[in-house]
Amino acid sequence: MAKMSLDDLVVQLRAAYGEALRAVVLYGSAAGGEHHAKHSDYNVLVLVRDLSAEAMRAASAAAGAWDSAGQRQPLTLTEAEWGSSVDVFAMEHADILERHKVLYVASGFEPFAGMVVAAADVRRQLEFEAMGTLLRVRAAMIGANDSDKRSIELLAGSAGQILTLFRAVWRLTSTAPVPDTDVLCSAVATKAGFDAAPFRAVLAHRRGLAKMESAQAAGILSGYHDGLSRLVAYIDTIPV
Repeated sequence: MAKMSLDDLVVQLRAAYGEALRAVVLYGSAAGGEHHAKHSDYNVLVLVRDLSAEAMRAASAAAGAWDSAGQRQPLTLTEAEWGSSVDVFAMEHADILERHKVLYVASGFEPFAGMVVAAADVRRQLEFEAMGTLLRVRAAMIGANDSDKRSIELLAGSAGQILTLFRAVWRLTSTAPVPDTDVLCSAVATKAGFDAAPFRAVLAHRRGLAKMESAQAAGILSGYHDGLSRLVAYIDTIPV
């Protein structure tokens, strides 16, 4: 059976939400031309006029099929929530604004009209998210019990969040557009004073370009943790 496509998802969402559906937007690596079919999820934003329990039940079939296709659940917001959360989820809004492809939009609706992400909001969220990521990685390291398999799973699973942090750092400290991910890792590592190699190794593993061997896991994880610690300290020096 063929996997569910983006076009299939849009068709099913339109059937589920009807006139309440305002927009379906692809964002992230797939929208930016960096998608790796076997190792990247499709990130989808769904905007609706309102969201009732009945409407969510109607959309559950589409959500289930999308999940069965190995994709993460769409980020579903009402119009009001999308507009009012730009300060709280500034990093996510900035990512979506920078790299997106509109798959469906209701007539007359402009999902990005007038939307501005404030640098101060990005900075505040960045500090919170970076510290949270460091603490989650640290807790997982302590609980890994020297299991190389668990260490590799931890590293691969955190790659997406790490890139989100790196993009936010770049936006706050450079006037140039965000570069491709390999360049981004090296550039942020230089700014914050840590070794980019562990992070690039994790990205290569996740993309299937260079499998991480068990013998490498402990050393990469140690460098990863050290880099995150230095990143957190560096972020604290970026003006609010």
